[in-house]
Amino acid sequence: MTERAAIEGRLVDADARFMLHARYGHFTAMQVRDRRVRGLELHFARLEAAGTELFGVPLDRAAVLGSIRAVLGDARDASVRVYVVETDRPHVIANAAPPHEAPTRPQSVKPVAYQRFLPHIKQASGMLQAHVGRLVRREGFDEALLTTEDGLISEGSITNLGGFAGGRLVWPDAPMLHGITMQLLERIDVPQERRPLKVADLPGFDQVFLCNSWGVWPVGRVDDVPLPQDDALMARLLDHYDRIAWDPLD
Repeated sequence: MTERAAIEGRLVDADARFMLHARYGHFTAMQVRDRRVRGLELHFARLEAAGTELFGVPLDRAAVLGSIRAVLGDARDASVRVYVVETDRPHVIANAAPPHEAPTRPQSVKPVAYQRFLPHIKQASGMLQAHVGRLVRREGFDEALLTTEDGLISEGSITNLGGFAGGRLVWPDAPMLHGITMQLLERIDVPQERRPLKVADLPGFDQVFLCNSWGVWPVGRVDDVPLPQDDALMARLLDHYDRIAWDPLD
């Protein structure tokens, strides 16, 4: 027989069948405003590096831009993901959804002992970390903080974590995804370092924050422990982020 697939009793076409097989790959996520994105070259670099490692082939930048433009249509603002997945060969897939803004209120995080395989790659099949995020949200937390068994922090389930301590911007020194927004924040003109961080260290920080493609926002609580809030530090960080140039897609 020929290959067929059905969703809830309804036969689907070849494109839908293709998506069932397109599980091996990687992606990048971005916010589009006025058909521009922050850090476009960083997104290209992420896709290039992951594609070389997973598939051993160079990135087709024209296919990436063409897919983004196609999925945007006439829209000017959106949340966009670009996937590169392999079936018979690597394929570029983009999808667009309504734009997503960063939270404004301090968020709560719950440490979970879980480490991703190949954490430096933003993997297309993220079922386990999505499950971790769902578990903590059921307990009333906003985000999961991924740690080793002895509490060494790596990253959030969909975020990077950073913080200010003693006048320095501190990032965890652990295997993690080097997020695009994290890379953009590393360009701020303040002393910075990476060092091993444990959950017990966070109450000693002046300000802890999370970041991803949505933006940057403060962390107000880890487990049931409140964290210090420094409005001036957050304002400085957000001012740096807001000043980052947006790169045109057209």
